[in-house]
Amino acid sequence: MLDRWISRHWMVFSISILTLAAAWVWASRPIVLQGSAQKLAPQQGFTAPVFTLNTFTGEPVNLTDLKGKVVLINFWASWCPPCRAEMQAIQHTYADYQGQGFVVLAINTSYQDDITKATQFAQSEGLTFPLLTDPDGNIARLYRVQAMPTSFFIDRQGKIARVMIGGPMPEALIRAQVETLLKASQ
Repeated sequence: MLDRWISRHWMVFSISILTLAAAWVWASRPIVLQGSAQKLAPQQGFTAPVFTLNTFTGEPVNLTDLKGKVVLINFWASWCPPCRAEMQAIQHTYADYQGQGFVVLAINTSYQDDITKATQFAQSEGLTFPLLTDPDGNIARLYRVQAMPTSFFIDRQGKIARVMIGGPMPEALIRAQVETLLKASQ
């Protein structure tokens, strides 16, 4: 009798685990963008989706124009503590490597942020890299940004080398990734 009870519960447990595993596989599948051109969401090894956005001062920046450079695309908001915490690490790395072909594009998710507060934060931190504004969220959606901050390291050929979701990113990690990408294409 006890053996039947154990056997029955073991089967229920096994089926539950298999069901959870199947649900996990389904939930963690690559997201496919809907539309005429079916594409996987941006991820490591894929070409970075191109875009043009304006800086806080209104100057257009096109990702295509940066081919041949190592690019860090960082999605951030002024209300996001981890975003704020990693900005000095990004600034220090940018200052040290911009002369070697490293560019930072800090995309403020201005569709959900106060651009005045974002500008004040950038000025108070002394940020010198390009600060872009995504007023309607189209680029955040294109890059499938789900959390703040989210960063994409792009190699000189325009391919995504690494995706970092969440933060703050330590300066050592940023430097190591940038150095690797700068050396890889020499």
